[in-house]
Amino acid sequence: MLTVGIAGLVVFGLRLDPAIVRPFARTAGAGYAIPGVVVAVGILGLCSLLDHALNGASRAMFGTGAGLLLSGSVTVLLFAYAVRFLAVSMNALESSYHRIPGSLDAAARTLGVFPRGMLLRVHVPLLRSGVATAAALVFVEVMKELPATLILRPFDFNTLAVRAFEMADEERIADAALPALAIVMAGLLPLIVLSRRFRQPQNRTETPS
Repeated sequence: MLTVGIAGLVVFGLRLDPAIVRPFARTAGAGYAIPGVVVAVGILGLCSLLDHALNGASRAMFGTGAGLLLSGSVTVLLFAYAVRFLAVSMNALESSYHRIPGSLDAAARTLGVFPRGMLLRVHVPLLRSGVATAAALVFVEVMKELPATLILRPFDFNTLAVRAFEMADEERIADAALPALAIVMAGLLPLIVLSRRFRQPQNRTETPS
């Protein structure tokens, strides 16, 4: 949800003013081209600097350190997922945006609709299929992501990919089969639901003919 929401705002900014937003969009979408290990190490170094700064401020103000507030937290892991897979969500939403004619935006502006109202009242209802596609793709990518999860996950926090890796690393191949199959099944289910949903309008239009 976080990744799709950020991608929606970026793509909406491209719709409003592509000349200004496009360089930032390209930078934001570069995480998918970078290996997960590199993304995780970069975020870990940034979190370490922020934690040291927060500890220094806490000691100066209260006389005691605050500890590791960011490193090893679920918040940092979610941020890493957003950086890593923002491009996946942006591509799905941008392809859906291309199907919305610019005349709708012009009509909304003529009626005095502000950009926020245009996004919520005009674009969001027309982007439901694109949002569903982006959410499904990001869900599958996040579920099977291993390097960033191994580096940034909190203690005693396992995902299916981590569990399968740990069992395979211990040569427990039979035990690793169950989480591996769960990853495959959980990745197939949203794709099956989306494919059936996309076929329904076609079937309805073909039936009368």
